Amino acid sequence: MNRGMALGASALLVLAVSVFAFHQTRNEEEGKKNMGVFSGRTEKATFGGGCFWCIEAVFSRYDGVLSAISGYAGGSVANPTYKQVCTGSTGHAEVVQIEFDPAVITYEQMLDIFWQAHDPTTLNRQGNDAGTQYRSIILYHDEKQKAIAEKSRAAIAKDFSDPIVTELKPLTTFYRAEESHQDYYDNNKSAPYCRFVISPKLEKLKLKK
Repeated sequence: MNRGMALGASALLVLAVSVFAFHQTRNEEEGKKNMGVFSGRTEKATFGGGCFWCIEAVFSRYDGVLSAISGYAGGSVANPTYKQVCTGSTGHAEVVQIEFDPAVITYEQMLDIFWQAHDPTTLNRQGNDAGTQYRSIILYHDEKQKAIAEKSRAAIAKDFSDPIVTELKPLTTFYRAEESHQDYYDNNKSAPYCRFVISPKLEKLKLKK
């Protein structure tokens, strides 16, 4: 085979691979659309309500949620570590950033889940987890989310005998937590915290485990 023929064959191979990859991606997206899983547009929400292992496990089980990432936000220290955040000195809260399809699940519905997933009346505490890093917090991504969150917080107050202490502030920077914290429940279901704290919460919310 001469050089010209070799180059021609290589070009055809590259073209074939590109066409295959294009159709593979398109087919995957079409499949998701046909199943009502993905509309092609996504939004993000960021919430903190105690240990991020719990919040991540809850939100990741709802239709329309494409990802739930554990991390840190709301503080002043750049690139904090879990050890630093646990001291309470960084100002960060343990939070989960959720990417979702608003055609399947709305931000209002996300807030309804948030209120059910934790106790918004306990200041800097959820159960035995105590410290400012465990505070109840909504970090809004834009003014629209802020308005929706304010309305939701005011409406939910009537369902609690104690005042709502949930902090509401704009998201500045979200820091992804260490990989050991991602999908923690699904990867550690036999761990005591998962069995005695997270599993009962999922059962209460009637979510699949």
